Amino acid sequence: MRAARFHEYGSVDNLVTEQAPDPHPGSGEIRVRAAAAGVNPIDWKLRTGALRELLPLELPVIPGRDAAGVVDEIGDGVQGVSIGDRVFGLGGVTGATAELVTLSAWAHTPGTWNDEQAAGAGLASVTAMGGLNALGSLAGRTLLVEGAAGGVGSAAVEIAVARGATVIGTAGERNHAFLTSLGAVPTTYGPGLAQRLSALAPHGVDIALDTAASGSLDDLVAITGDPARVATVADHARGQRLGTHVVNAENDPALLSAAAELGRQGRYTPRIEQSYPLEKFADAHAHAELGRTRGKIVVSI
Repeated sequence: MRAARFHEYGSVDNLVTEQAPDPHPGSGEIRVRAAAAGVNPIDWKLRTGALRELLPLELPVIPGRDAAGVVDEIGDGVQGVSIGDRVFGLGGVTGATAELVTLSAWAHTPGTWNDEQAAGAGLASVTAMGGLNALGSLAGRTLLVEGAAGGVGSAAVEIAVARGATVIGTAGERNHAFLTSLGAVPTTYGPGLAQRLSALAPHGVDIALDTAASGSLDDLVAITGDPARVATVADHARGQRLGTHVVNAENDPALLSAAAELGRQGRYTPRIEQSYPLEKFADAHAHAELGRTRGKIVVSI
């Protein structure tokens, strides 16, 4: 199969598209013939070696954690899915940017999503839902999403709106119209946030979700009045110090199914900033590494 790989840690110059061995699903897994794969911050952080102490890799490595495609092989013990089904989901921390991908958690792709949207939904939706679930019921509450224009942030906005929250999202001014289209009230991040929020939410902000790791967690705790009203999916060290909810993405098929159901209802649509062909995978990584993505970057396989 064709795959994107790197043989040593380093820059995007180390990424190549080449032939790699075909994977096969283990027990509880499926294999898909991938149509597209997501590009996430963890992908380039692994490639540079920034996470080698925490997540050592056996090189060479195929980057990517989430993908979408058509099921072509099913492992032992798997039920509820058939050869030819269109699905999206998650595998390990690597392995997804290839023609054939094994998944350990998946859901059927709603007909409302194209392949690129489905590929962008996996990690973003489970991360967003994990963070939102930690904050409890959303209906009737005012939620602040820090970093609302990114892949996880934009998913969190739409999912929270679908669950009945009033959402205020922080982003640079160039992304304010984008946040409005998602159903959020936009504002800028950084100094003076509390004052801006007092005008936008005169009755206060009930809960906050940090998706940006911008150093704002202290402010979010002060704004909501309680670390238990704040969750972070990005700034784990500071969150643990402050006592906020600290959420890791999990390969949870229930979360993927919930995201797919919102997709079928037209209430959650993964937003794709740009799709790159597999041969231009290095360009996709370079784009992601800039840290200014609106929605998701994906690779078309």
